[in-house]
Amino acid sequence: MAKLKNPMPVDVERGPVFTARFAVALVLMALGIAWIAYYYLGVHPSDHTYSHPESDFRGLSPLRHLKDWNYLIGFGLFFVGLIVSAHPDTPLGRNRGVVTSMLACFVIGLLWICVYYIFSDASYWHKIAVFNDLNQKNLVVGIVWMAVGFVFATRWE
Repeated sequence: MAKLKNPMPVDVERGPVFTARFAVALVLMALGIAWIAYYYLGVHPSDHTYSHPESDFRGLSPLRHLKDWNYLIGFGLFFVGLIVSAHPDTPLGRNRGVVTSMLACFVIGLLWICVYYIFSDASYWHKIAVFNDLNQKNLVVGIVWMAVGFVFATRWE
């Protein structure tokens, strides 16, 4: 029986950690989170925001008129950023990053749906930020988390 001449494991070629595509992905994800946070905490008409006179909202009125579409824009930017990060040029799109990202997306999606189902009938439901506004749309958000996990799964080798 022939023995291997080089028993050392082969070094997997690692690309650069920070690429332009990864920077775009990070910016998109940060913009999505910032959009949702700004809408929910600053523009959203509810009890938890500081009530400004209507004259202060001249520049913000387009965001106020978008209502629930703000969540679509924010989550859309975030999820597109995650999908862009699934490319093999980014650290999340190669080697262990793919498996970790895929499993994380699946688990987060499952937890998002479970949190919605567990707490939706509770009396303190109105205190859970973003969840309380989305109601049944929380299911869509959880399923999209899982769909992004499948995008990472297509990159798995």
